[in-house]
Amino acid sequence: MSESSSSTATAAPRLRDFYEGPAVPVASGPDRSRRQARMLARALGPAGAAGPATVLDIGCGDGTAAAIAAAAAPGHRFVGVDWSQGALRRAAAGVPYAVRGEVTGEGLPFASGAADAVLFSEVIEHLVDPDGALAEIHRVLRPGGHLLLSTPNLAAWYNRALLLAGVQPVFSEVSLRQVHGRPGSAVVGHLRLFTARALRGLLTARGFVTVELAGAPYHDVPRPLRPLDRAACGVPSLASILLAHARRV
Repeated sequence: MSESSSSTATAAPRLRDFYEGPAVPVASGPDRSRRQARMLARALGPAGAAGPATVLDIGCGDGTAAAIAAAAAPGHRFVGVDWSQGALRRAAAGVPYAVRGEVTGEGLPFASGAADAVLFSEVIEHLVDPDGALAEIHRVLRPGGHLLLSTPNLAAWYNRALLLAGVQPVFSEVSLRQVHGRPGSAVVGHLRLFTARALRGLLTARGFVTVELAGAPYHDVPRPLRPLDRAACGVPSLASILLAHARRV
């Protein structure tokens, strides 16, 4: 095995240990979850005669996003999916079904076309292989199925100003041990960052059509700047958080 292959093989366990740490932040705030839940509810519509839609919350964490989405889209079947046993134990308190699975590596424990919708909240920025993850989501979604994805925006309004000043952008990281050169003090393990243009391009390349791209605020923006952060949501390319609704081709 080459040195590069060996590094790749050992990277995943180290990252998994990092994400299991209880101090690692795992979400951008409840406002993002509520906005994403409303997007999902509009996409699915009411549960009708055809029966409930099956919604997978991949990387469900503690189940908060799935619980908020279930309240916004009653009558549909929600399944939380995570590789962390600790996360699944926490999620089981608010999600009717919680199963262990990986969006990369071994893959998800679902048949092709089994899901009507997938929630993929604050996950893609943590992945070594986002292309492989989206390919696996494409597999488990039925044709025309919905993907609701959220991720921090590299081109958020304040990041543009920070870069002009020569400061490392918020959300970006150069170390898993401590923060260097950017505002904030929490290390969150972001490996990939997206602009609105880049996210659309990646989704298209992986067999999705973007239906809607919206913005959400970030809970950790300093209080005096929060009105501006909320206003920026009206222009998704400037928003703190990108919310994408895409459909599987």
